[in-house]
Amino acid sequence: MAQKIITIYTDDLTGAEESEASTHHFSLDGVEYEIDLGPDSYEKLLEALAPFMTGGRKLGRGKKLTGRNVVARPSQDAAAMRAWAKDSGYSVNERGRVPAEIREAYANR
Repeated sequence: MAQKIITIYTDDLTGAEESEASTHHFSLDGVEYEIDLGPDSYEKLLEALAPFMTGGRKLGRGKKLTGRNVVARPSQDAAAMRAWAKDSGYSVNERGRVPAEIREAYANR
């Protein structure tokens, strides 16, 4: 007997099926949260948290997650990352989530 397993990824914010959804972690007041977001919802999260991250003090990055898990870093402006990536020879789309490889390179520049 053959068996076929289908995994459907869903954006926790919109409830929509999202093939590019990935898991993001953040914490507030010692409580850790995990949310699965598609690229558009992830950008909304980054935009919403950016002013607070800019005004706050960075305590460190914590442990790095692997696989589909990506740590949200709201202080990184997507437009600035895209501009830096293009100037540095990376190929990056105008919309959607900036690839992890580019985010990492931008953070370590």
